[in-house]
Amino acid sequence: MILSHKKKKIALIGYRLSGGGSDKVMANLSLFFEKQGFEVDIIIVLNEVSFPYSGKLVNLGLLKNKSNGIFNKIRRLKALRRYLNENQFDFIIDFRFRTKIIQELILARFIYNARTIFTVHSFLIDHYMPNNSWLTRLMYNHCYANVATTDEMKRFIENKHQLNNVVAIHNPLYFDEIKEKCEDKIDFDFEFIIAIGQYENEIKQFDKLISSYAKSDLPRKQIHLVIAGNGDELKLKKTIVEHKIQNFVHLTGYQNNPFKYLSKAKFLVLSSKNEGFSNVILEALACETPVVSFDCDFGPRDLIQSFENGILVENQNWKKLTEVMNLFASDEVLYQKCKQNTLKSTEPFLLEKIGNQWLNLLQAD
Repeated sequence: MILSHKKKKIALIGYRLSGGGSDKVMANLSLFFEKQGFEVDIIIVLNEVSFPYSGKLVNLGLLKNKSNGIFNKIRRLKALRRYLNENQFDFIIDFRFRTKIIQELILARFIYNARTIFTVHSFLIDHYMPNNSWLTRLMYNHCYANVATTDEMKRFIENKHQLNNVVAIHNPLYFDEIKEKCEDKIDFDFEFIIAIGQYENEIKQFDKLISSYAKSDLPRKQIHLVIAGNGDELKLKKTIVEHKIQNFVHLTGYQNNPFKYLSKAKFLVLSSKNEGFSNVILEALACETPVVSFDCDFGPRDLIQSFENGILVENQNWKKLTEVMNLFASDEVLYQKCKQNTLKSTEPFLLEKIGNQWLNLLQAD
């Protein structure tokens, strides 16, 4: 389904094409939109590119200097305004987190010059919209749409800010990429479980996960813990040493191809305080790897059917998390049942299906 016989121009704006979940969504949608006949431009703020994408890349990160001072920021803002004015897009979709209120007000009201869609990818709504509802409505009630990644998030935004243009569209899964990359080799010759995410802040709680793992039966059963992601490793290494499990916990750093690890892990563990629509859960299921996850707001319960393709654990109940890890390591019948159901459970989230929901939204006017 293509919007019309005339080729539509769409600008996808994000921080980078690497690392973050929202950036991955932007990259995946660029592939879909171009396939559907759109002229796609991807505009990024940081010079980081590793995800597959389609369309023309406009890298404002190349204009960023070391000081990143006010004049450099103004220069990049002017470059963005000039580019948008010169190209006259039909739609602009913004995938960035948006915490600088004055900057975002200027962008939303004065720089973006086409039908604009703002996306929200986290339970932490104030990373995307001001806490002040009057300001939020000033910035976002006039736009074409605000897209939340779960129904719960949509209701939360509507109740908090009384916006009348919020829709829910889940993150898409680009299965072809995963299928190809999960075949790559890894160096590990031991059985392991895996956790993935940035640990630049406390949201993923990997230090507590390490403690929970140390109290489990997994080290005794020679099942290791692999943590892939960026951040300050000092706190995690301290926790590892305290529990005397240096030989069993492995910090791999950021991985351009996490799928080769996901596909070979016994199961994924998600120990976050909160989530949006969790890409890593969806990607693990696509790798036919079951998931153990806290039932935190908002995303895990949309993806995991407990005791069918993984297990949801009472939110922030660390003792229960340890018990469930033990259960998955000991109950082979349950584990194999969940493993067999993983791939099928991803079908509603395939790029073609989610992409068509985006097409329907763009046709709504």
